[in-house]
Amino acid sequence: MIHTYKVSGMTCNNCKASVEKSLSALPNVESVSVDLDAQEASLKMTNYIDVGTLQNALSDKYNISEKKETNVFSSSHKVEEEKSELKQLFPLFMILGYITIASVLLNYNPWNTSSFMFDFMGLFYIVFSFFKLLDLKGFPESFRMYDPLAKVFPAYGWVYPFIEVALGLMFLMRFQTTTALAITLIILGITTIGVTKTLLSKKSIQCACLGTALKLPMTKATFIENSIMIVMAIFMLVKTIGL
Repeated sequence: MIHTYKVSGMTCNNCKASVEKSLSALPNVESVSVDLDAQEASLKMTNYIDVGTLQNALSDKYNISEKKETNVFSSSHKVEEEKSELKQLFPLFMILGYITIASVLLNYNPWNTSSFMFDFMGLFYIVFSFFKLLDLKGFPESFRMYDPLAKVFPAYGWVYPFIEVALGLMFLMRFQTTTALAITLIILGITTIGVTKTLLSKKSIQCACLGTALKLPMTKATFIENSIMIVMAIFMLVKTIGL
């Protein structure tokens, strides 16, 4: 069942991430989705959890009260969820489309596959880091909810957007590309492990790939997005070092 609750006391994305993390940790909770603007939290649970238990899981800063219940087995509800998810992911698809088109235009005459991939990865990092830097205060908390390294070393979440900026410039300027490719494999490999675990656990959390300025759900699209970059990095690394 999905139960929707009113949650008061949330004032920023850090609050949103804190509420999601606290409620997700409860037994019988499959997923949590928090809407900061509406001051609501939707919980998908295997067994009903009373409001008192939910309140105890939260900081004293937040107050939670039940609002309504939705039957998740309703076919119409599932269709609405799918449409809503696609609508939320539209900014991601649009940005990837623009990056792809720009990379093609930069290299179509004459066509150069290697240059296309470097430009794609460079633009990918620059654009995605821009959105992360829009809310540098809220990004680390959202990022550490699924990235294994950020969970162990919180400071990594603060540094990560700047790592992306550096990698983007390295690819676009063709500076130390072998090093940039190796770092790409490491950081995106670690993140993809966290994304995979989150998807397998079926927990609903916010994806921090475009920071917290755009509210994107963690979906298979996030996994595919990372996988594309990893495959490109492997291809170019093998080609660069001549394996």
